[in-house]
Amino acid sequence: MSTGDTGTATTVAAGQLRAILERVERRHEERRSIDDDVKEIYAEARGAGFDVKAIKTLVKLRRKDQAQRQEEEAILDLYKAALGMS
Repeated sequence: MSTGDTGTATTVAAGQLRAILERVERRHEERRSIDDDVKEIYAEARGAGFDVKAIKTLVKLRRKDQAQRQEEEAILDLYKAALGMS
């Protein structure tokens, strides 16, 4: 490999690295924008009299499949019973 080939490879690698970094940075910016949108939605819910903590819990539950939810609820019920909380 000649010295010119190394310089070209370095330039190509640097360009590819820069492109990857820029893509990641754009996604982070998009995520911040989406996070701000979600905060506004929760503020709207709060303003309408909804309990935001309950809504967040429901969002988490809806992201899980039914079997996973049932398993977690069964374990929680078992632990609550063991502690006399049922």
